[in-house]
Amino acid sequence: MSLDAATREAIRGLRKRHDGEGRLAAVEALRRVQAAHRWVSDAHLAETAALLGMTEAELDSLATFYSLIFRRPVGERLILLCDSLPCWMAGSEALRARLRERLGIDFGETTEDGRYTLINICCVGACDAAPAALRDFALVAPAEVEALLEDGP
Repeated sequence: MSLDAATREAIRGLRKRHDGEGRLAAVEALRRVQAAHRWVSDAHLAETAALLGMTEAELDSLATFYSLIFRRPVGERLILLCDSLPCWMAGSEALRARLRERLGIDFGETTEDGRYTLINICCVGACDAAPAALRDFALVAPAEVEALLEDGP
């Protein structure tokens, strides 16, 4: 499976914007691929590396360094739960247990129906809303966690 024409053109544009230096555009290019395909497959990584003038190994080292670049398929909905100290102090353990039980999966896993992926994240920068959770990168209040699962994909 290859990248679509719009994504290829966007990656070329990113490289050009960085004076032809693909390494400077690499993370942004990976994010573009992920935005178009929800994750970065091996085939997409190889094509992106070629467009950037990088080796696959160089690009993969970046892709695997960043926890929000997904190198395997994720669900239609992402639920990211903060595990920082402020969130823990505000009761995130109960929230974590409820989510794992309700979804029937652990962190880093996707439900069998492909609807939800549960991700543990070190900080979402919302200590004032602790325990903090994100759904598809949008902050939701702890009281809205049940709604995370009921809104559907």
